[in-house]
Amino acid sequence: MALPRALGLVLLSVSACARPVAKAAVPSHATVEKAAGVVSSNVARADYAGSQTCEPCHPTEHEAWARSAMHRMTRVIEGAEVHAPFAGEVFRFKDDRVTLEQRDGQRLVTLDSKEKGRRVFRVTRVIGGRVREDFAGIAVDGARSDERILPVSWVIAERAYRYKGYSVMTPERPGLRPGAPWARTCIFCHNTQPYLDTMLGALAPGSKPYQGEVIDALLPPGRRRRVIVDDARALRGLIDAELRTLQQPPTPEGTPAQWAEHLIRAIRRAFDARQLLEVGIGCESCHGGSKEHALHTGTRPSLAPRTVAFHLEAPADPAAAHAQAVNRTCARCHQVLFSAYPYTWEGGRRSDPTPGGSHISSGEARDFLLGACSSKLACTACHDPHAHDGQTARATLEGARGNELCLGCHAQLRPPEVQRAHAHHDPSGTGGSCIACHMPRKNMSLDMKLGSYHRIGSPTEKARVEKDRPLECALCHADKRVGELVEAMERWWGKRYDRAALRELYGEPSANVMRATLALGKPHEQAVALYVLGRAGARDAAPLIARQLVHPYPILRYYARDALSALLGARPIDLHTDNALIEQEAARWLAAAKMKPLTATVPTPTAKPTSSDGED
Repeated sequence: MALPRALGLVLLSVSACARPVAKAAVPSHATVEKAAGVVSSNVARADYAGSQTCEPCHPTEHEAWARSAMHRMTRVIEGAEVHAPFAGEVFRFKDDRVTLEQRDGQRLVTLDSKEKGRRVFRVTRVIGGRVREDFAGIAVDGARSDERILPVSWVIAERAYRYKGYSVMTPERPGLRPGAPWARTCIFCHNTQPYLDTMLGALAPGSKPYQGEVIDALLPPGRRRRVIVDDARALRGLIDAELRTLQQPPTPEGTPAQWAEHLIRAIRRAFDARQLLEVGIGCESCHGGSKEHALHTGTRPSLAPRTVAFHLEAPADPAAAHAQAVNRTCARCHQVLFSAYPYTWEGGRRSDPTPGGSHISSGEARDFLLGACSSKLACTACHDPHAHDGQTARATLEGARGNELCLGCHAQLRPPEVQRAHAHHDPSGTGGSCIACHMPRKNMSLDMKLGSYHRIGSPTEKARVEKDRPLECALCHADKRVGELVEAMERWWGKRYDRAALRELYGEPSANVMRATLALGKPHEQAVALYVLGRAGARDAAPLIARQLVHPYPILRYYARDALSALLGARPIDLHTDNALIEQEAARWLAAAKMKPLTATVPTPTAKPTSSDGED
C-alpha cells in the first residue's frame, strides 16, 4: 500500500534549549549554516539524534508525546501496555477460529483455518491503541521468519475481537489468513526512519507507489511542489549510504531518478525493523533529523527537507511557507486513500489523475491541502500533536472557538448579523458553526462513527451537490427531501443545480435524502446514511438498514448494527458468521420490534469489491 509517514509537529521552541548534547555528532557531509540558523541536513540517517536527546530541553512536550497515541503507534510486545486480554479467548470467523493466549511469557495467536490448517504465531508487536489494537507476529514453526500482520484486531471500546480487514473498505472474506508482511505494509507509517526514504517517489516521478512517498502526486498540478536536485553527486552519496545500511548493492550508473528507483526497490526488498531509527513515531519523524540542533541549540530544526543534494520548490506565496511546511509534514502520513476502494468524494475515482477527497480516516492532511485554507492555516491550529489526548480539545472547535480560527482570515464575517446572513442559521447555534458546514462530518472514522471531512469547502459546491450523496445539509436535516434542500440552497445562496444530475443520484426530488442515499449510494455514501439515520431516530428506516448487515463491504455491517441498536435497542449479533445466519438474526431483530424485513436483496455496489490486504 502506498502509505506515507505519520507526521505533524510544530517546531520546537529553541529558546527552551539550554545546552548542547555532547553525544551528538554532525555528519561529515553537513556544514552548519550558522548565518541562516537552520540545520543544513535533516534527511539522511546520519542526521538523526533520537527522541531521547529532546527530553532534557523539552521535558513537558516529551512527556506528553511519550504518552500520545501517535508515538505509541507501534510497540514491541515485551513490556508494552496491551488492552487485548490474551486469556484463552476464541474468536470465530465462519468456519475458522483464532485462539489468543499467553504461554511461557509469550502472547500466542493460533489460527485454525479450514483451508490452510493450523498455524501458531508469536506476537512481536502491537500496533495502535487509541481505538483498536492490531498485532504482528512470527510463525513459531519457523517456516517463515518475517513478521506478519495477524488477522484479528481488538476493538477497545467494545472489548471484542474483529477480523482486522473489516475495519476498512475490504470485501467479504471466505476465511481467516495471515496478512501481509509487517515490514512491507505498516512499518513506514507507524515508525521513524530517515526522511530520505519517504520522499523517493518525488525524486523518481512515475515510480510504482511504495510505503512512504510524499504527497504531491495526489495533488492538483497547481498545488504540487517539485523536489529539485541541486547536487547529483551528493544525492548519489546519500542514496548509497542508505543502501549500505540495507546491505544492498550500490547505485548503478544512471540518473538521479534511476538511483532513487534503485533505493525504492531495495527498501521493498530489505527494509525491516533493524533499519528503523526508532520504533514508533519519534520527535524527528516530524521535525526532521535534528542532530545539528542537538549539538548547537541555536541551529533550528526544519520541517522542510534540508540537504545540499536537493530542495523543495518554494511556495508561490512566501507568507504561506510555515503553514505549508506544517501541513506537508502531516500529509506525509495522513494522505491515505486506500487504493483498492475505487471511489473518492467529489464524484471521483482513486484512479483519476487528481483523485477527490478520501472517505475514511488517514487522508485528512491531503484533503486539507485540496482546499484554499491550507495556504494560511496549519493543521496545528486545531490539532496539538504533542497532546496525550486531542479528542477533548478538538471538540471545543465546534462552536465559538472554532469560529474564531476562521474569523482570523474572514474578518468581514465577524458581526453576528453578517454571520447570520452568510449561514442562514443562528450564529450562536450548531448551524452557525463554521466547521459544521465547511468541514462536515461525513468521513468514516476508526471508531465506526463519522469524522470531519478536511477538504474545507462549501456544501453548495456543484461537485458536492451534483456528484456526491448525501446533500451535506441533510447531515443535520435528515428528515428533508432532496427538492426542498436544493431549492433552499438555490434561494439562499444564488446557486443553480442540474436536476438531471440530482435525479440520477436520488431518483426523484421528493425522495428523502438519507433514505435514497442508503438505497442508491456508493458504499462510503451508504455509511454516512446509516450513521445519520441511526442518530436521527429514523425508526421506519430500520428494515432498509437491516439489509446492510450483509453488505459486500463488511465495514458497513458495523454501521448498520450500530444504527439498528440506536433505533431498536441493542441486540447481540455475530457479523463474522455466514450471511444466511446474519440474515436470520436480522429478521428476529426486526420481528422483536414488530417490523417486517424487506424482501429485496442488498444493493450491489457500483464496482465489484477488490482486495486490499495490508491497507488498514
